[in-house]
Amino acid sequence: MELVKAHTTGRILGTLAAIGLVAGPVVAQAQTAANPLGIPADVSILRQNDPNTRKPTAVVNGSVITGTDIDQRVALVIAASQTELPPEEIARLRMQVLRNLIDETLQIQEAAAQEIEVTQAEIDARYAEVASRNFGTDVKAMDNYLRSIGSSPAALKRQIQGELAWQRVLGRNVAPFINVSEEEVREVLKRLEEARGSDEYRVGEIFLSATPETREAVAQNAARIVEQLREGGSFVAYARQFSEATTAAVGGDLGWIRLPQLQSAQLESIVREMQPGQLVGPVEIPGGFWIVYLIERRKVLMADPRDAILSLKQVAISFPQGTSEADATARIDAFNLAVQSIRGCGDVERAAQTVGAEVVTNDDIRVGQLPAQLQSAILAMQVGESTPLFGSIEDGVRTLVLCGRDDPQQQGGPSFDALMAQMEDERINKRAQGYLRDLRNDAFIEYN
Repeated sequence: MELVKAHTTGRILGTLAAIGLVAGPVVAQAQTAANPLGIPADVSILRQNDPNTRKPTAVVNGSVITGTDIDQRVALVIAASQTELPPEEIARLRMQVLRNLIDETLQIQEAAAQEIEVTQAEIDARYAEVASRNFGTDVKAMDNYLRSIGSSPAALKRQIQGELAWQRVLGRNVAPFINVSEEEVREVLKRLEEARGSDEYRVGEIFLSATPETREAVAQNAARIVEQLREGGSFVAYARQFSEATTAAVGGDLGWIRLPQLQSAQLESIVREMQPGQLVGPVEIPGGFWIVYLIERRKVLMADPRDAILSLKQVAISFPQGTSEADATARIDAFNLAVQSIRGCGDVERAAQTVGAEVVTNDDIRVGQLPAQLQSAILAMQVGESTPLFGSIEDGVRTLVLCGRDDPQQQGGPSFDALMAQMEDERINKRAQGYLRDLRNDAFIEYN
């Protein structure tokens, strides 16, 4: 979950205002047709209007957050969401981004106060890692991309600096004092074994707190977020920017849970009926509103069929630009007949040649890597069978022929060390929220 772990990462700016002219007391001047404003001919400029000087949106313990900072970080979020936002949504996003930048500034300042250094070389190295995952080894390509969306390399590097600084602050001041006993880990392992075969769910959440006074406004905001998510917005990006739950830092990912962990019969009932990929909300709960996304579902300590490794042959036809609907339909019908004539994987190339189709062999494909619509079809197939045709005239029409499947072995559950590390991380995250809350309470923040 990273773009940027993200949770985009993670998913990942107020109004720019140049400082204007400053004048002293207004002195009445004779107004004429040639000088309708009565401005003296020998006007004295008291302060230059420097377009490179930006008016601060907030000053955090002396550190300035400008409108440019907000604009460039908002651009990152919008690019990650891959959807256009209405003006009122952008205005709300800017407010949230400002809050995030304030927190980030406090984190960087705390690292400096603790004499914890994050060098420019370390920031550049992490930036290059992000570039390599998205643009190969071409860092300049990512530089150009960021500028093209209205952001900048400096904006992303600032975010990287904040993440590295906060990680090191927590590593010094929080992590060493977190203790998970062996007895606690063994107890969790015992409960997992007792729950073997029961359902567990990987859930994403966005929580927006509300009071009786703010309930209506928060409900409207939550509804707008859901609308944007249904139109294709990135859940991870929205969770990072808007959620007030502790899971916001990881894109809202609650991890694998069993329903009793939700501690709410209402929420248990909702999640139990959901299908992977489904979004529900906003749901009003004590303290605010909850938006839930079911990422995956599986059986506790049981093998997940979607972990099966497949050997596939993909057979595809394409259509020249300008192909009429009638010609495309005729070719698809012929392709379908050719696919139905396939008698095992050794016969794929012969059938493909009859209709000019292309064959590509794909080994070591996990079922879970396929689109959700194909997973159930693949799991129900025997070796040598093919999926229904899928695609479009624009993207081509294709089918997948199953040539082999290695089913996953039954899981033995997490190891003792892995479970202890997970429990420690959860406690560090909770302590980190309190640490940041204390920094906010002690901060001097001036808003423009």
